[in-house]
Amino acid sequence: MSPDRAEHIAIAALIWLSTNEELLPVFLGSSGASAQDLRAQAESPAFLASVLEFITMDDTWVMTFCDAEGLKYEDPLMARYALPGAEAVHWT
Repeated sequence: MSPDRAEHIAIAALIWLSTNEELLPVFLGSSGASAQDLRAQAESPAFLASVLEFITMDDTWVMTFCDAEGLKYEDPLMARYALPGAEAVHWT
């Protein structure tokens, strides 16, 4: 996945998350971000990566987001891997 496509998916995820009254407070609490940070950091690839990391923590969240956006269920994780910081993941 291209970085541009990944950022597009991440921005869609941020918009989806910001309108989700149940999940938004959970994200803000777990990330330490404020509601103002959502706008201020919307173009930051690292912040967008954190949004995707959060959403991909739960299969139900992934499915709900993907169904709303017409994406494949694997797209959010693939997008996360295409954004900065994923290259540091080591599974061994």
